[in-house]
Amino acid sequence: KVIWTVLVTILGYASSLPVGDDSLCTAEELAKYKIIFTGKWSQIAFPKQYPLYRPPAQWSSLLGVTHSSDYSMWKKNEYASNGVRDFAEKGEAWVLMKEIEEAGEKIQSVHGIFSAPAISSGTGQTSTELEAHPRHPLVSFVVRIVPSPDWFVGIDSLNLCQGDHWMEEVSVDLFPYDAGTDSGFTFSSPNFATIPQDTVTEITCSSPNHPANSFYYPKLKILPPIAQVTMVKIKKSQLGLSAPFINLPAKSNEVIDSVS
Repeated sequence: KVIWTVLVTILGYASSLPVGDDSLCTAEELAKYKIIFTGKWSQIAFPKQYPLYRPPAQWSSLLGVTHSSDYSMWKKNEYASNGVRDFAEKGEAWVLMKEIEEAGEKIQSVHGIFSAPAISSGTGQTSTELEAHPRHPLVSFVVRIVPSPDWFVGIDSLNLCQGDHWMEEVSVDLFPYDAGTDSGFTFSSPNFATIPQDTVTEITCSSPNHPANSFYYPKLKILPPIAQVTMVKIKKSQLGLSAPFINLPAKSNEVIDSVS
């Protein structure tokens, strides 16, 4: 009875341990996806202080990774890394690229990195391809809102694997986030570092609750999506048309598409 009680206790404890988002992926193959980013930042949907010049409303290049639950590019209510700060504030990708590369080398938590060209207006599309691995089925990316103090859109750890198969298609509406590193209230605010640094927070129609904020729309219940991302699994018959995929770790100085 004593042995049985101990065994039941151990099994009960084990079943209560946290399980990683990628631990249940039993797919046997790699999967390739086309990722399409669509900007919906129009003057009709977001009329307040809409940037028309110097520079006009636009999107930076998209920078993303496929990874395991051991890695996090960014996370709501947590502090942004130096790399995410530089990308959100200035569109500079080098520090973030180095952080991703180091994660791939040290704990093998990153499978690959992908990028898509910038969009020179608030509305439009850009796309690229990504590769997911059964041990690295999560997707994260960031796209900077230009101009802005430190605002961006993106996805944190979206799991493309469901049990023993990959999702065929997934679409996600995107809303603005504040990286917590600059205290500007408007799209064209001058650089004003947040000291001490704040956490990453979602920007809503009422938060920050200040009439000067560019996204402050007190008559709305929620903001309309400012962008959308769609990922479509590429069938095997189409793989021959796929673009080359960058697999980590990498030791290159290839230039990521800069902010237009």
